[in-house]
Amino acid sequence: MIIIRNQPQSENQLTSSSYSTEQNEIIAKMSRYNNKYSFLNHEHLKFVLHLRLEIINSARNLYASKAKFTTFERAHCNENYWQLTAQGGFKLKSGVKPSVAIKDIYENGLLYGFECATAMVIIFYTGVLSSIDSRQFDRLYQGLYLRDWQSDEDLPIYTNRGNDYLPGDCLYFNNPQFNPNTPQWQGENAIDLGNDLYFGHGIGIKTAEGIIEALNKRRSAQATESAHLLSQVTRIDDNYLYQFSRVYSRNNETTFIATNSIVVRVGRNIVSL
Repeated sequence: MIIIRNQPQSENQLTSSSYSTEQNEIIAKMSRYNNKYSFLNHEHLKFVLHLRLEIINSARNLYASKAKFTTFERAHCNENYWQLTAQGGFKLKSGVKPSVAIKDIYENGLLYGFECATAMVIIFYTGVLSSIDSRQFDRLYQGLYLRDWQSDEDLPIYTNRGNDYLPGDCLYFNNPQFNPNTPQWQGENAIDLGNDLYFGHGIGIKTAEGIIEALNKRRSAQATESAHLLSQVTRIDDNYLYQFSRVYSRNNETTFIATNSIVVRVGRNIVSL
């Protein structure tokens, strides 16, 4: 259900030829799910649709960058912009603009290697960069550090249980009987690209069935249980980020929709209670 200014909106009221296929899919799914998707005004909805489309584009572009999937132990980066930490994280170097360093991952992908949770956070950061002014981005994320699900306090990431999947979300395909010699394949974080396509760093762009098939090939020899999509959704708090958008006015409403999630990080995955 979509609510704007406390008024329910129908799918027909909001679907537009000016939106992309993915954006109209987001509207359709928000309208049909039982969960309430509340927006301060129409500009707020447009911002969320734009942000989600940029997350999708960022996922596709990361795939095209040819950045490598690897473990924390073998992580690598362009050390002109990042300091590689002993834990396999990327710490922004002093004097480097966050926007420039993030863009370099896409421009020089062959210099980078990281695992799938870090890939998801990179995609979220890049989606935000494409949705707000770059000077605002550089102000917010001066202490940028990329590793696993760690993110800046101004990039709130949360996970809720449920099946209200939307394009631009991060979903998790669990592989309960993974090969113990390759624990990096215990599951796959993947961005929902819309139209039943998903991007998982290390697996590529596939349908849900394609990702499950790829994970099943990486199970233990005695495995009997298939990989499967978990009933949970990971997203960034777009309600919080709206205040940094180009269209946001301080004269508008300043009360933001709260996120009521208790988040627990388990390995490469995030689980909410």
